[in-house]
Amino acid sequence: MPETAAAPPTPPVPLTALLAHEDLGLRQIAGPREPGAVIHMVHTSEMADPYPYLLGGELLLSAGVLLEDPDRYVSRIVAAGAAALGFGVTPVYDTVPAELVEACDRHGLPLLEVPPPTTFTAVARAVWRLMAEARHRELRRVTQAQQGLASAAARPDPVPAVLTQLASRVGGQAVLLAADGTELSTAGRAPSREARRALARLAGVVAPAGPPVPEAEGSARPAPSSASDTVDGIHLAAYALGGSQGLVLGLCAPGREPGDHTVAGVAVVLLSLLTAPHQGVDATGRSAALVRMLLGAGPAEAAPLLGAERWTVVHARGGRGTPFDASALGAALGSALVDPVGDGTVRILLPAGREVTAQPGWVLGASDPVAPADLGAADTRAARALHRAMATRSELVRHRGTSLAALLSPEEAATHARLRLAPLADSPALVETLRSWLSLHGSWDRTAAAMDVHRNTVRQRIGRCAALLDEDLDDADVRMELWFALRWL
Repeated sequence: MPETAAAPPTPPVPLTALLAHEDLGLRQIAGPREPGAVIHMVHTSEMADPYPYLLGGELLLSAGVLLEDPDRYVSRIVAAGAAALGFGVTPVYDTVPAELVEACDRHGLPLLEVPPPTTFTAVARAVWRLMAEARHRELRRVTQAQQGLASAAARPDPVPAVLTQLASRVGGQAVLLAADGTELSTAGRAPSREARRALARLAGVVAPAGPPVPEAEGSARPAPSSASDTVDGIHLAAYALGGSQGLVLGLCAPGREPGDHTVAGVAVVLLSLLTAPHQGVDATGRSAALVRMLLGAGPAEAAPLLGAERWTVVHARGGRGTPFDASALGAALGSALVDPVGDGTVRILLPAGREVTAQPGWVLGASDPVAPADLGAADTRAARALHRAMATRSELVRHRGTSLAALLSPEEAATHARLRLAPLADSPALVETLRSWLSLHGSWDRTAAAMDVHRNTVRQRIGRCAALLDEDLDDADVRMELWFALRWL
């Protein structure tokens, strides 16, 4: 069955752990005593039929105020999927009704006796405390797994290392599969033959061969990103790897912990990066370009080795603070040419034909496509676009040229810019403040945010610019002339 990706749920509480709380004095008096029984939540109700208000997995607490037909009452609770029933002794009943005990035994519902000194609030509080402790343990386990997977990805043989680390974390087998189910690399304990065949079938679900299956007129149903099954008591899961030509990560594990899906998601990201083709920019070409530049070649000579004649520079800020955020962003945009800058900015080079799209959790600034010789200027324009995106709270800002620039040669435009802005030549801070202020339509607050200074500093600098240039910066014509000059400075 398809499996949707979601944040790991709060781990359920084993019923045995709640019964072990001696201060509560709970006692199971009916129903199965299976060690695997768990509680997902607590719900208190005195309704004669609480079925419509149960979601499943609850410990239902009741004092039996409206208990008239115990058999029907229990059957409805079981039909709703409740995990157990806690019956409070007094003030309605002095003891748990025998008919209720028999009904719980008959329908297979664990029945707990809640003694008079124990309040329902105390029971609920104990469950939440146990859940919080389990959540903390699970988050710690997931964090350790993430660190182990990241370390494995940095080894000389990263794909087998990641699979080995993942297999040890889930206590089973991790396997890299082709879309036809062929095992390309495995690690961990192999399951039964039937489980392996079922896992191969799951690989075909998440990475089907051929075109998408038609769902309705004019549309097609995409394959799910993950799927799961259970065979011979073994939990099976398959995850499609992004950008890897139909590769699938398969997992076989004897059990299923709440954080396993999150751990598998980390492995999927890492394996997607490690196995994805680099869109025509192979490792040999990148190495050759790097060697040439280290030996003195310019961008115009090295860039052709990377497979494109024109390039777009992207600057980005954001991510979730993980070690592989920058690489994941590069993979999402379709480029392996990623440079995480020390100040938190990520720079990416994209072939000009590849579209720059907004990415969740990131703020992006993109240059216009340029030839390799102009990459330095494009880098500056991408940085400015990023500052504008942050100031305007936009996900993506693209630098766009203006047709006025074509009216003058670059030499003439640069000469005009130097003369027009000569009074500011000795103060780069004034020049950059004026540039930001004009690009943000004279907004003091946005300029202050973009430059990370106080708004009063912006006002003082703009006032100084107006004095040195001897111009009225409220005049639209003056602003236009200055903006044109700043583009060539």
